[in-house]
Amino acid sequence: MSKIDESRPFIGVNIAVLTISDSRTRETDTSGDRLQQMILEDGHSVAARDIVTDDKDKIVARLKAFVADPQIDVVITSGGTGVTGRDITPEAFKEVMEKEIEGFGELFRWVSYQKVGTSTMQSRAIGGVAGGTYLFALPGSPSACRDGWTEILRYQLDARHRPCNLVELMPRLMEHLKTTG
Repeated sequence: MSKIDESRPFIGVNIAVLTISDSRTRETDTSGDRLQQMILEDGHSVAARDIVTDDKDKIVARLKAFVADPQIDVVITSGGTGVTGRDITPEAFKEVMEKEIEGFGELFRWVSYQKVGTSTMQSRAIGGVAGGTYLFALPGSPSACRDGWTEILRYQLDARHRPCNLVELMPRLMEHLKTTG
């Protein structure tokens, strides 16, 4: 159940979209297109957009570059979350994340179960935080990207969402790096 408190101000966030695929190009990246469209329609900014192949080192490098960019608040990836040999997005995420947001993957699979039944067990969608940046990995299909955005991320990345949201936590994501005294 999602509730938007219209009396609170909307705060747009800067989101990087990363497609992970051996076969997609900018012209054929329907999942990236879908994500970009939904992000913009909901009032946020697409701060960067890229495509990398299913190569763990390339994914890690791109994620780290996005995390290091102070203009990027959130990274959403599509692709590479399955169970085949080339699906290594969750492993790359785990190399970059400081904290995992277990509830994101759990909630994505619950949403997905409503649509594809037990086939959702093949999804290894994952979320986390690194360097004050939120990271979310979605499966590569446009419908999975739509479900992840419209059912979960749209609300958690809206500062008006009640009872709580991820945007209001952004100023506190780097607390562990502050020195005391």
